[in-house]
Amino acid sequence: MSQASIQTRPLVATAERVAVGWGPTAGRILLGLVLAWFGYHELTNPSLWTGYVPAVGKTSAIATILVLGHGWLLLVLAVALMAGILPRLVAGITAILILQIVISLTVTGGLSDLTMRDIGVLGLAVCLTGKGEHRLVI
Repeated sequence: MSQASIQTRPLVATAERVAVGWGPTAGRILLGLVLAWFGYHELTNPSLWTGYVPAVGKTSAIATILVLGHGWLLLVLAVALMAGILPRLVAGITAILILQIVISLTVTGGLSDLTMRDIGVLGLAVCLTGKGEHRLVI
């Protein structure tokens, strides 16, 4: 083993401890930011999102109400995730919500870059659901 390899081993071990300890917290906060972003945009301009409501006309009042409700739900989940309020439960609810979005997008438009992005977000939510230890929780 080279001298450089021996010297970098403590740095790698420290980086690994930081990633293991703070990774779920960073993931939780970043997922919360994504949810907040989309929730905010659904609330401020619901007409851009009504086309994604399945089985309802995109210009109907029902579609607008559903988008507004969805936006509020996203914001509530975002705040709970970022604040660390019951992170596993909230991540599980988020995973179910995003699964519904992925299924809806796949049925209406097939696999697309939008759908694949949401599959990645779904993966993060599922991972956070399984992680029992989070830092900075209430």
